[in-house]
Amino acid sequence: MAAVENGSGADAPRWVEFAEIDNVRDLGGLPVRGGGTTRRGVVYRASTPQQATAADVEVLVDGLRLRTVIDLRSRQESAVEGHGLLASAAVHRVNLPVRTPRPQSADAVPQRSGGDLVDFYRALLAGSGETLTGAARIVADGERHAVVFHCAVGKDRTGVLAALLLDAVGVPADAVAADYALTAQRVARIRARLATLPSYRQLTASGRRYLVADAEVMLRFLEILHSDFGGGAEWLLRHGLTPAELDGLTAALVLPAGG
Repeated sequence: MAAVENGSGADAPRWVEFAEIDNVRDLGGLPVRGGGTTRRGVVYRASTPQQATAADVEVLVDGLRLRTVIDLRSRQESAVEGHGLLASAAVHRVNLPVRTPRPQSADAVPQRSGGDLVDFYRALLAGSGETLTGAARIVADGERHAVVFHCAVGKDRTGVLAALLLDAVGVPADAVAADYALTAQRVARIRARLATLPSYRQLTASGRRYLVADAEVMLRFLEILHSDFGGGAEWLLRHGLTPAELDGLTAALVLPAGG
């Protein structure tokens, strides 16, 4: 049976435990510059939920009050791997692929680490202006909450979107990087699950480097986001998010101090 571990306090556990989904956590409870925290129960990041059990789906829909699933996988991945029991659940699913300008199979589970991984994340930004901005619009819309966004591992494509959203609303870089690095706690189970799935079996056989979740990688990516684009908010505005939508994103994600 799955269990929700997300209390209302900023220091409460952010992991949500499931029987057959490995890497799910609430993006709430993180500090925001100037005071306050990110809101709990609004948006969750995840690895692929395609093997979710009936009990897992019940926790998602009834426990987390899930309304929208954002699938960041490629259209081919999404078609081949599917959505399992979530396909028939009373939620809205939208496929918004996060990819490099020249998509390739390695976009799913990149065999990269260190500086190469930072370059890969920058390439995902370059190839995904429309889809990342579309995901931000969904998160900004209270009628779509709660939202779960996911890729395969829940680290790279999911990590880029999480970083963009959190940076845009004022979460400090060290907190964004610490959230990113939490995936390292789930490496063994993520790897074991992906090895059973057709789209990822060959990739998992080639080594462990693609599952590295080092906070330093995310810190360097965020440095580039700020030096080259002015930060997450400015990047989203450059790619079509309106100032009103950015205000909506902040209102959706930020619980002011004393709120």
